[in-house]
Amino acid sequence: MITLLWIAGLTVGGVVGLALVLMALPRLGRVGRALSDALCRAPMLDVVVALLTIGPWGPAAWWGGWAGLGVAVAGQVVGLGVWVVMHEWLYRKHVAGPRIVTVINRAVGRWRNHAALWVTAVVLPVFWLIRAAELFLYPFLVWLLGFPRYKQGEWVNCSRHKFEGLVGHDLIWCLYCDWMTGVYSLGAEMLRNVESFWCPIRFYDGKKCENCRVDFPDIDGGWVRADGTMAEVEAKMKAMYGDGPGGRREWFGHPARRAAEANAAVTIEGQAPARAERPADPPPA
Repeated sequence: MITLLWIAGLTVGGVVGLALVLMALPRLGRVGRALSDALCRAPMLDVVVALLTIGPWGPAAWWGGWAGLGVAVAGQVVGLGVWVVMHEWLYRKHVAGPRIVTVINRAVGRWRNHAALWVTAVVLPVFWLIRAAELFLYPFLVWLLGFPRYKQGEWVNCSRHKFEGLVGHDLIWCLYCDWMTGVYSLGAEMLRNVESFWCPIRFYDGKKCENCRVDFPDIDGGWVRADGTMAEVEAKMKAMYGDGPGGRREWFGHPARRAAEANAAVTIEGQAPARAERPADPPPA
């Protein structure tokens, strides 16, 4: 029991203490602001988010077993609640004003709103698995295949704490979405390279093509028709990736490709060459 109490106390204190440090940093002059900015972008942001989320789980489980892990998670929830109360008290003038939580509570009810938010929090380990793949697996594709490198901090960063009037409950959940959206978007960007490199063939299911082209623009930007031939697939891959080590490895519609095409465009009587129309989808099977 003493061990579990220690785990609970350290977890609550760690969450609240780290949150207070992060709040104080921008107020510590130029150095503090620079450090705060660095902590809001990957890779330093990964350390901060880990300390606030999955970081305590391993030590707690090692120290107290499954019970210790459960107490650590409960301590994180309590720590979050303590910070929300403190932050809303510090910025109480905003609490009485327009708020996201107030609007949604009135629309669906307080308990439904809060229950749904905690349901979304349950998928946190899934987003950490995606983030781990971005950090530790994708670099192998850069090395082995020449896939494009990405400045991951341009996706994985947090900035909503700078939005005026966003405090307490609203702020913490918006920061969660801030991080989560960046992680998901970077993963989708990397997956575009994977899919167009290995499988540049449209789906027979037209509705699936329509649904997926938001995340995979090459469906409408170059993949071979579903009723095409393997000769067309081979020709497409040679055209897009080339046979030599200098061939491009970005997905077909990647901004780097568009920039290269714009720079290399040859005009005829002042007009850019017309692009070939994408073939129509085959009739349903």
